[in-house]
Formats: sequence, C-alpha cells, structure tokens
Amino acid sequence: MKKFLLLSLLACTLNIANAEMTAPVKEEIRNLLTRLEQSGCEFNRNGSWYSGAEAKSHLMRKLDYVDGKFTVKNTEQFIDMAASQSSSSGKAYQVRCQGAAPVNSAIWLKSQLQQLRSAGR
Repeated sequence: MKKFLLLSLLACTLNIANAEMTAPVKEEIRNLLTRLEQSGCEFNRNGSWYSGAEAKSHLMRKLDYVDGKFTVKNTEQFIDMAASQSSSSGKAYQVRCQGAAPVNSAIWLKSQLQQLRSAGR
C-alpha cells in the first residue's frame, strides 16, 4: 500500500506522460551510476551494504522501471524519485566511502553529478 501511494504521488507530481527520458538524460544517469560503481564506495539499501557494482545494477533496474512511465526531465529528478530511497521501505539509501561516515545517497549523487558536469565543460 505504501509503495502504491508513493507511486501515485510521483505520478501526480511528475505528470505521467508515458514518454521516455531523453537520450542525454539517460546517458548522464548512466555515467553517474558508473561513477558510483567505480568509486570504491559502498551503498546501503534497507540496512545492508552493497558494492558500487551492485548499487549500479539496482539503480539501473529502477531507471528501467521509471523510463517510459514518468517524464523524468533531468538527472536530479531521477535521483530524487528513484535513487534516494527504497520504494518498498521508504528508508533513505546511503553511500559510505573509504571508512568515512555514511551520507544520504541523494547528497552523494548530486555532488558527483556536479563534478561530472564540471569535468564535461
């Protein structure tokens, strides 16, 4: 029921249009998730820690799920709606790098996104 309510809210907020994301948005998201995979950081989902590769795989499945169901206009929107918390439990995802304290994945991903964009200029 909780998952249904969350998806319903997202549908209203994002104006479901059954349109796919643009290719540049998909590419940017994939590049961001590759950074997570290659970072050496761990990803916490529902109380368990996973490797960057496992995190990328999980978030790519979420990307495939939202693609075509919602009009995701940019990478930040993808982070907010799919890469920041569990859709089943509602718990925030976290990232922990090299023994540092964990941070919410939304903060980590948005920071990495800014670095990715700066490097591309």
